[in-house]
Amino acid sequence: MNQGKLTHEQISDYHRDGYVIVRGLFDAEEIDLLRRASKDDKALDEHSFGKDDGTGVKVRLSLWNHPGDGIYGMFARCHKLVDSVEQLLGDEAYHYHSKMIMKDAKVGGAWAWHQDYGYWYQNGVLFPDLCSASIAVDRATKENGCLQVLKGSHKMGRVDHILTGDQAGADMERVNEAMKRFELVHCILEPGDVIFFHGNLLHASDRNNSEHPRWSMICCYNYKSNDPYKEAHHPRYTPLVKVADEMIKKVGIKRFADDNSNVAWLEHKKDASASVLKETAAVK
Repeated sequence: MNQGKLTHEQISDYHRDGYVIVRGLFDAEEIDLLRRASKDDKALDEHSFGKDDGTGVKVRLSLWNHPGDGIYGMFARCHKLVDSVEQLLGDEAYHYHSKMIMKDAKVGGAWAWHQDYGYWYQNGVLFPDLCSASIAVDRATKENGCLQVLKGSHKMGRVDHILTGDQAGADMERVNEAMKRFELVHCILEPGDVIFFHGNLLHASDRNNSEHPRWSMICCYNYKSNDPYKEAHHPRYTPLVKVADEMIKKVGIKRFADDNSNVAWLEHKKDASASVLKETAAVK
């Protein structure tokens, strides 16, 4: 595996805190290409769906499984992102799925406190040590609903998740106790910054009450030796073909429409984890 972009200190911070922020991993030109492409992408918009945060307000997102050869795929497959993930996972990484979180100005809803592994556990993934890389497409602030994390909470292990609105959130009895013991951090990000976080890290975000959108693209990775033991709506181990960092700009906005025609959009009505969590909530 390539050595990646992370220092020993950053890797240590990730394992201690459950996350690490890398400032400016993507430069202004790269992130501008992603912003322009995603906000002009009719297919992304058509495949988006809303998740009610329990108050009647929805946060919008689109999901896809395989990265493809377009601008999204160049970000998800580029060396500086994937090699860094492999430094954190200590194994060959593969693309589990990606999503675009679209918190539009004034209308973008909140995300309840949750762990990503709280969802992915249902998919036959034995170990929680998956890694998500959240790329700031827009500036993320407290006012527009930036990511919030409980620093070090990944060491608690998996917490039961209960349905609230359309979202499955972590058991708030546990979350409230965790808040007494772990530092709450608001992750203020500039466009091009990336936060890498552990599958068991408790995180949430408030609704967007500002005049500014907060879009972020989150690339989620599993590792080869953690291959799920059963089929699910996200893929089992599939070798990931990395691309040179320069490919982001080479693909660019000009080739976007053609190259993204092969995106494997995930239809939310077929998302098995949602039905499983509803059944779990009903039992509780």
